[in-house]
Amino acid sequence: MTSALQKNRPGAAFPFDNSYVGLPPHFFAAQAPTAVAEPWLIKLNEALAAELGLDVEALRRDGAAIFSGNLVPEGAEPLAMAYAGHQFGGFSPQLGDGRAILLGEVVDRSGKRYDIQLKGAGPTPFSRRGDGRAAIGPVLREYIISEAMFALGIPATRALAAVTTGEPVYREEVLPGAVFTRVAASHIRVGTFQYFAARGDTDGVRALADYVIDRHYPALKEAENPYLALFEAVCEPQAALIARWLHVGFIHGVMNTDNMTVSGETIDFGPCAFMDTYDPATVFSSIDQHGRYAYANQPGIGQWNLARLGETLLPLIDAEPDSAVDKANVVIKSYGERFQAHWLAGMLEKIGLAGEEDGDLDLVQALLSLMQAQGADFTLTFRRLSDLAGDGAAEPEFAASFREPEACGAWLTQWRERLSRDPQTASERAIAMRRVNPAFIPRNHRVEQAIEAAVENGDFSLFEALLSVLSKPYDDQPGFAAYREPPKPSERVLATFCGT
Repeated sequence: MTSALQKNRPGAAFPFDNSYVGLPPHFFAAQAPTAVAEPWLIKLNEALAAELGLDVEALRRDGAAIFSGNLVPEGAEPLAMAYAGHQFGGFSPQLGDGRAILLGEVVDRSGKRYDIQLKGAGPTPFSRRGDGRAAIGPVLREYIISEAMFALGIPATRALAAVTTGEPVYREEVLPGAVFTRVAASHIRVGTFQYFAARGDTDGVRALADYVIDRHYPALKEAENPYLALFEAVCEPQAALIARWLHVGFIHGVMNTDNMTVSGETIDFGPCAFMDTYDPATVFSSIDQHGRYAYANQPGIGQWNLARLGETLLPLIDAEPDSAVDKANVVIKSYGERFQAHWLAGMLEKIGLAGEEDGDLDLVQALLSLMQAQGADFTLTFRRLSDLAGDGAAEPEFAASFREPEACGAWLTQWRERLSRDPQTASERAIAMRRVNPAFIPRNHRVEQAIEAAVENGDFSLFEALLSVLSKPYDDQPGFAAYREPPKPSERVLATFCGT
């Protein structure tokens, strides 16, 4: 009887099981969200809520109040996390959650632990004179991109909800305010470790490392050197993750150390974008003036960021400094090999190869060079190659990807010769290729159109339509063929912006 009444009380929608709040007090600042004037629920991700074991009915009823911060759910222990970070190569010893508040943690139906975080929920002790708020555009962008990444099969934080606040946010212009609810395996970053290391707080680094091992890599507790094993364990999923970014043309835009999680998830979809025309030097972020985080630079930046993590762990890896450095260097050097293996394996799948032979790397690079020289669209080229693998009559459509259609002839000859030694049938190959070469990505112009309609007219229909299409990126969806197409010259988005 009591549990039934509890379940039906306003705000009792989350079975919280909080652990981060049990760490030492200097790891975070207790901080409740700041109430807003008139919250309205834009979107509730009911499927995700059900997976997390949340009370969907309660969220439908009270979601606007909960996800705006007006109603703190029972069992929540809201806090802002402390962290530091290298931002565009420059170190800031104190950053922290300046506009995000961790409500608490839940354990889903499979036993996995997740953070529930409000983004744009008001100022915190880490706001650095900011207002702690978010505008509706960045909130919708993060919702769209994070859910698209999930559908593409790429580890990423998830979108649980988005609400408007009924209050203005002042940026370059006055914009409608909003709050985004993010779900993550955790929000612990490379920069979290840097926060304690920068203060010479080895005990803090150790407490954090032990917590990460318990939460994300429990098998490492039995390792001979758990902290070295932790470093290795974090490097592997990052190598795989960044390879998968490149496989779909994703450009993060702000690969600062405070935007790299130790769980291996993509986090913080600010000025990120998906590439249209293939060019490894592509940059969209308006704040990346020198191309530090360009598409092709992402693997190297990942290694650089992980080296910074390794530096924080040195005192734990070995009491003898030179020995600690040697051991960490072995790990960080292996990252390049790990990334290359993941990247090449994925690229071979994209061109339809089930195994690897000498010369396959050259075949992949030859196609990429051709695409760059001929101004080919990254996503469409690989999707049309998938069609061609199953139907030779699709060659004209594939050739049309290139500025000079005849330019692909020599490469196709080499590709077909290589396929003759591949064990798959044409049908099997085409099916396998369509599973890794999406037909739909969050085209920048489509995302901007959805945001503009919401901001200017309060119209969320384009947002909803885009979410629907992107939920099945590997299906043809003939009724939405227009969403496959790259932008017209007048629709091109040349810069994306940070939401702060």
